[in-house]
Amino acid sequence: MQHDLISFFSESVEFQLIDKTRYSQWISELIKQQGKNLGEISYIFCSDDYLHKLNLAHLNHDTLTDIITFDYTHAGIISGDLFISVDRVKENAASFQVDFLLEMKRVMAHGVLHLIGFNDKTTAEKKVMRKEEDKAISLFSNEHDI
Repeated sequence: MQHDLISFFSESVEFQLIDKTRYSQWISELIKQQGKNLGEISYIFCSDDYLHKLNLAHLNHDTLTDIITFDYTHAGIISGDLFISVDRVKENAASFQVDFLLEMKRVMAHGVLHLIGFNDKTTAEKKVMRKEEDKAISLFSNEHDI
């Protein structure tokens, strides 16, 4: 398994994951368990302002969001750029009364699940997405699975 295909960057925020290798292994395993192959994935952690500008420029959405996923998946090779607002994840964690890193894992998994093909437009799709996010988070927690 090649974990060097998963990269982590910070843009406009001071944020770093503590154990990038563990996060890479987790995302690789998540993709493998979905029956897909890992391509190149970049996580870019940024501010609300940075992500808002991307949202306006690329999606014409004038809203704040926790993640924007640019999908480069081709022929079952999962690839993309995932921009995550650290500000939004912090606020959501406080609103939902959950740990910040737990919420970050949920958002990280959410983006990859979009790349895999899961959607969250309808109520039914949201329910499936949440179930898949929960499975992904439990995969991170079960060290022996990674």
